[in-house]
Amino acid sequence: MVGKPSSQDEQITKYAPLVKRIAYHMMARLPASVEVDDLIQVGLIGLMDAVSRFDGTQGAQFESYATQRIRGAMLDELREADWLPRHVRQKSRQIEAAIHKLEQRHGKAPSESEISAELGIPIDQYQSMLGDVKCSQLLYYEDFSDEDSASFLERYLVDGSNDPLAVLEDEGFRASLIAAIHHLPERERSMMGMYYEQDMNLKEIGAVLGVSESRVCQLHSQAVARLRAQLKIWKD
Repeated sequence: MVGKPSSQDEQITKYAPLVKRIAYHMMARLPASVEVDDLIQVGLIGLMDAVSRFDGTQGAQFESYATQRIRGAMLDELREADWLPRHVRQKSRQIEAAIHKLEQRHGKAPSESEISAELGIPIDQYQSMLGDVKCSQLLYYEDFSDEDSASFLERYLVDGSNDPLAVLEDEGFRASLIAAIHHLPERERSMMGMYYEQDMNLKEIGAVLGVSESRVCQLHSQAVARLRAQLKIWKD
């Protein structure tokens, strides 16, 4: 697809199913209090924004660009609604802090038993915590890339900032994120690739890994906690 769409209405109709697919995919990690129809509504606004802004002359494919706009609109809505319960946010931060301390202390990704020991709780209780915080994990790795990154790290920015400092900070964050992903234990890195790159659902991933859907949720929460711990310098 090159240049602006000949008919914006046709583009919106064509890609409306993409909005629903993204919304339902996102709902797998959100609490029951979030309505999928609300996500679809704001996602459609993101799609309309993508249609109006898209500039095919800069090399981006429209579907990839629209996906970023749709997800961005949904994430903005979730953040503004402050949908995450305080106790869940606290658990998430406790896990991230424990992982960060262990990484600093040992220079490697800690095991589940090491994390649970650092938290001072049995491993089954730690795994229960991971299940509780699954709804707080909203990182999207396809938002970041470098020249050699895989497709789920690719980014299409056709209206980026001209601020040199912002560009440098963005490139630094992307590089740090990519390094953090490579630092994940192999099983978690593979699981993230299946979920974000191959768009597999939890049941399908569980079948490949030979574990339950709830265990995949736990691994996902733990992987994102590891990434947040690695990227702590960018959040503080």
